[in-house]
This record gives sequence, C-alpha cells and structure tokens, in this order.
Amino acid sequence: MTVHTQRAYDHGSSSAGHRVLVDRLWPRGVSKAQLKADEWLKDCAPSEQLRKRFHDGEMSWADFRRAYLAELKCHREELRPLADKARRGSVTLLYGSSDPEHNNAVVMAQYLKMLAH
Repeated sequence: MTVHTQRAYDHGSSSAGHRVLVDRLWPRGVSKAQLKADEWLKDCAPSEQLRKRFHDGEMSWADFRRAYLAELKCHREELRPLADKARRGSVTLLYGSSDPEHNNAVVMAQYLKMLAH
C-alpha cells in the first residue's frame, strides 16, 4: 500500500499516482491546473469545529488525531475506494497546512492503511 502526503503549495514535487485534496477549503492562491488533483474529498476533511480548535491551539495533536480518526470512521465507506486505489498503486493526499507532520493528511493516511487491513 502506497500513500504519500504532499503540501498543496509544493508545486515542484508532483507525486505520481492518484492525487486527492483532503482539506475542506481549497488552498488559497492555487489554481486547479497547478494542483493537478484527481478528486477533492472535502466532506472527509476534519469538521470545521475540529479544524478551528486544533489550529487555535485549543487541543493537542494527540487529541486532534483521536477526534479526527473518530470522524473518519463515519466516512469509512466513502474512503474504502481510495484505500483500494492505494493497494493497487500510489495515492497522494494533498493538504494546505504548513506543518508536514501534524495535519489531517497524515491522519487520513494512517486511517487508509488501517482500512486496507
């Protein structure tokens, strides 16, 4: 299973495979042509409340991860085809956050790997 994460603003390193934007909001200043996303799963992004609480520093990374995993469970059937694509090839999850280690794409990648087993 191959799941990569890539910042949406990093135009130079477009990974091969199926490219999916996993943020609720489109990245500011990035055109559809620049992003080259195959799909946009905004309904599977963190809820507005969860996103704001994490970005405002009201919750830790561990709490955000736990809460977002719980939200992702509600989207299991919607995400199953993406996990299947990752099993057969490469999937790149695109995100807007400036932190490459603490963002929703990292959590979704972990969830997709759990779905695959």
